[in-house]
This record gives sequence, C-alpha cells and structure tokens, in this order.
Amino acid sequence: MSFRGFRRFLALLVCCLPIIAGCGYRFAGTAGNRIATDQSVWVAFIVNETISPTAQTVIRRALYEECHAMRGLYPADKEATAELRVRGKLTSYALKAISYTALDQAKEYRLLISVDLELHRKGETAPVWKGTVQASQDFPASTDLALQHNAEEAALKAASQTLARKFLVSVEQAY
Repeated sequence: MSFRGFRRFLALLVCCLPIIAGCGYRFAGTAGNRIATDQSVWVAFIVNETISPTAQTVIRRALYEECHAMRGLYPADKEATAELRVRGKLTSYALKAISYTALDQAKEYRLLISVDLELHRKGETAPVWKGTVQASQDFPASTDLALQHNAEEAALKAASQTLARKFLVSVEQAY
C-alpha cells in the first residue's frame, strides 16, 4: 500500500469512526438483571383495582407458569423462603369493541389489561425492577352469553401469558 492509499484509508477510518461508535448498539442488561434458573419465586396476590372478579388470579397463575417455562423458576412454599418475590396491582381491565357487523352489532372485542409489577430479591427492600406492563387480546363477540364469557376468559388467559412474558423480558432488559 502506498503512502497515498494509506492516507485515504486513514481518512475513511476517521470519518467512519463516529458513525460506528454512535450506532446505538449496547448490551441489553447487566448480569444483575439476569434471572438465574433454579431459583424459587413467590408471586403475591395481585391487588385488583378493577371490576373483574377473576383477573388477578389468572394473571398470578400466568406469572408462575411463564417464570417456570421461560426461566426454570419454581414456586416457593412461602414468601419468606422465596429468592425472588413479585408484587403487583391490576390497574386496568377494559373491553372495547373493535369491529362491527353490517347491522352495527359488535363482531369482535379487545381485552386490555395493565398491571403495575415489582420484582424483589430476597433480603433487599429496593425492587430489582418496577414498572407497568400491558397486554391485549382480541376475541369474537357472541349473542350467547355463555360463549361470550368463555371467549373473554380465554382472552384473559392469553393476555395474561403475554403480560408475564413481557414482564420477564423487561426485567432482563432493564439497565
């Protein structure tokens, strides 16, 4: 390589360095944010500030199931022995018609849930993660009330599983 070729290469490198350095790539989290497998977890009863009589139970179950499925965590016998503790408050449970028939009757609904969650490690008072997680699920409308109720319950279960996955991902991506 000649001196002139080397200067061109060096100039190109100097021009590209700020672009490469500021590209926005970074690590998704720290080792402290990773949830190690084979830990015990306690999900406290979810406080329910909504009109749904069952949502908090479905969400709590989904949190246990997703913690086990995604991270290999197992339920603790009691809160005092748990290595991880999850606390939450269901702040929103809403049904909204999203499509209609030609006769202007609801054809499809969307269930939206929002939960304030916290994750604590054993022996620590400050939460490892704290935030609001939201999820939604669409389901068909029905004129039969029993079918309508079953569809809403299935949508709640699906939205709760999505919410639990979002929670775990958010914990590990927190800085």
